[in-house]
Amino acid sequence: MTINNEESQPKQNFRSKGDGKHVSFNKSYTNDKNMQSENRDANETERNSRQPYNESGQKMEEGAPSGENVKKRRPRIGERVAQPPYNRTNNGGGQQTQYGERGYSRTNASFNNSANPNQRKFIKPKKKKKPFKQIKYKENVDPNAPIRLNKYLANAGVCSRREADEFIQAGVVKVNGQVITELGTKITRADEVTFHDQPVKLESKVYVLLNKPKGFVTTTDDPENRKTVMELVKSACSERIYPVGRLDRSTTGVLLLTNDGDLASKLTHPKYEKRKIYQVWLDKPVAAEHMQMIADGIELEDGEIHADAISYVSEEDLSQVGIEIHSGKNRVVRRIFEKLGYKVLKLDRVYFAGLTKKNLPRGKWRYLSEQEVNMLRMGNFD
Repeated sequence: MTINNEESQPKQNFRSKGDGKHVSFNKSYTNDKNMQSENRDANETERNSRQPYNESGQKMEEGAPSGENVKKRRPRIGERVAQPPYNRTNNGGGQQTQYGERGYSRTNASFNNSANPNQRKFIKPKKKKKPFKQIKYKENVDPNAPIRLNKYLANAGVCSRREADEFIQAGVVKVNGQVITELGTKITRADEVTFHDQPVKLESKVYVLLNKPKGFVTTTDDPENRKTVMELVKSACSERIYPVGRLDRSTTGVLLLTNDGDLASKLTHPKYEKRKIYQVWLDKPVAAEHMQMIADGIELEDGEIHADAISYVSEEDLSQVGIEIHSGKNRVVRRIFEKLGYKVLKLDRVYFAGLTKKNLPRGKWRYLSEQEVNMLRMGNFD
């Protein structure tokens, strides 16, 4: 009977040539190293069987599907963990990176505040433009000089002279406590004037220069509710000012507004011959013979009119003309060219009684200087 077990096998003894002279009773180094490696592999296999991990090295609970209830484990020594690359250019927009949501971008050099939506980005406030300081003009007026009552009310900004006459006749104007109903009554600046039992004081003089744009009517009040030039200068002063002269709705350029009635009447009266220069754009080149006709004089429906000077703006474009004229008739420049068969496409007044629109953009206004006011008062303009 043969017994197949370990004891029945004959033992083999392996000895060196020295016959045990140099045999060590301790385990050899090679066998010990192999044994440790086998034990480590076995232990690792056992752990992996008990605690499964997903592909990214995260521990998975039993029965949990992949991607759910995932818990990270600490990587072992020498084990590489795959990490997403850090984007240096797109992290300023709040993208998720390995450094968190508050990434820093070198392109815009600003931190992303998406983690705190209540924190607003600092914006440097814009500097507010300083308003124009109203100029106080010097007035050399004798307080005892007589002045008509209707003119006094108009200079005080109550109404126009024509409306003042109606209020005087209605008995709502008093001078020194007495009702005045007679037209042409003269008073002095020292007298006490009331309008509807309210005291009336003369306003300080205001002079505003406007570069009128197209599409605005030159009037204080338009019955058709169109845009007026008063809308452009409403922030200039609290005094009641009005335009001096008139520009058509489609005409642009220099326009003076003031509450100085004496100066306004002086500038609009024909005998003072105030100088005005216009630049005209026409639908076709102007013939040389027509230029001479305008300089010599053209007969219109309300009389003969002639230009003081006329010339082409440039030799390259003969449809642009500069014309100097003193007449204050209504639409006189347009009627001159329409008489000769031309259509005015654009009309711009560039000069009026010594005033120009230099450094004044379209639709903007400014106060006249003291020197300009003195020039107008003395009539020292061409």
